[in-house]
Amino acid sequence: MSYSQLLEIANTYGSPTYVYDAALIEKQYQRLTSAFQSVKSLKINYAVKALSNVSILKLMKSFGAGLDTVSIQEVQLGLHAGFKAQEIIFTPNGVSLHEIETAAQLGVQINIDNLSILEQFGTKHPNTPVCIRINPHVMAGGNTNISVGHIDSKFGISIHQIPHILRIIENTKMTINGIHMHTGSDILDIDVFLYASEILFNTALHFKNLEFIDFGSGFKVPYHKNDIETDIEELGEKLSLRFNEFCKNYGKELTLAFEPGKFLVSEAGCFLAKVNAVKQTTSTVFAQVDSGFNHLIRPMLYGSSHDIVNISNPNGRERFYSVVGYICETDTFANNRRINEINEDDILCFKNAGAYCYSMASNYNSRYRPAEVLIYEGQAHLIRERERFEDLIKHQVEVDFGTIKPLETVNVL
Repeated sequence: MSYSQLLEIANTYGSPTYVYDAALIEKQYQRLTSAFQSVKSLKINYAVKALSNVSILKLMKSFGAGLDTVSIQEVQLGLHAGFKAQEIIFTPNGVSLHEIETAAQLGVQINIDNLSILEQFGTKHPNTPVCIRINPHVMAGGNTNISVGHIDSKFGISIHQIPHILRIIENTKMTINGIHMHTGSDILDIDVFLYASEILFNTALHFKNLEFIDFGSGFKVPYHKNDIETDIEELGEKLSLRFNEFCKNYGKELTLAFEPGKFLVSEAGCFLAKVNAVKQTTSTVFAQVDSGFNHLIRPMLYGSSHDIVNISNPNGRERFYSVVGYICETDTFANNRRINEINEDDILCFKNAGAYCYSMASNYNSRYRPAEVLIYEGQAHLIRERERFEDLIKHQVEVDFGTIKPLETVNVL
């Protein structure tokens, strides 16, 4: 995506707007599959929660990906996008048995991470194969909010509870066709990932009818120049070798599955926002943009750092700015950041905005959620319209207080 094309998109569709580059998404997908090309059966299930626009799901389908879903609504989105039920895995947390049963009725692969739910489901549906999510008790991830494999995590069934799982299987006669783990996001050290994988391999030996092992994801992408990222090629070489060795000892060729989200779409996305005002205070120069954490919450929620470029003046001299939003709370995107000189009405480009950005947007302060644009084969395509006032009130039910009779006063004494 060139700056000139992004400026044209901002002029055409307004701001703020999310823009995604299909070519970069495909590049990441091919990079991942190439890293594990020595594995006979590899399945990439795109994590829908990262970016759930139907056009993005259809793009993933064109690559040959499946889907990793965490809600019945994501399952329905996947089916709507044209995925077959067997191409979708459902990995919820803390949902009701009813929601899991609904997904099972649709024919998707079920992944359960709760002993109670496992027993209830197995008792009622012993002929429906399920996957089990294991908690390996490994601390990994770039932030405590996205570290999900440690001992205090709400996710997964503890490896120390394997005897309980085996008892449930024996009692219900259910079939376990897969095991799964996800330790966290932004994993830097592949040795930590490989260590957790060994725990999963050892756990797999308890189950004789496996068809796949799902290693989750959490691969770190670079957020700025010279930033550290997961060495996916080294991981692919080492894990593929170990996986093939395991399959040989297991006596059966299994499928190696991953569920990448951020790895596939983060770098392919950018967020365009217009500068409403440049405000000089006694200590700071603020660049105030037409957005806030209602559209891009990651810097405030996770402390994530997104490179910001003034694409209206990319060659201007650099000055220090704090980039903030228009929300009626502190919503700081960047503190004291070197950016090419900013003037009012300039367009700022926030990089690495493809994952967990639009999908976490809200209508806080009754602001409209932005538009989304996909660049496919060099052409910009609108894939979501900007919301309007009608969208804000569409599902609200207004009460006519003039027609409501006051309640009679009742003396309860």
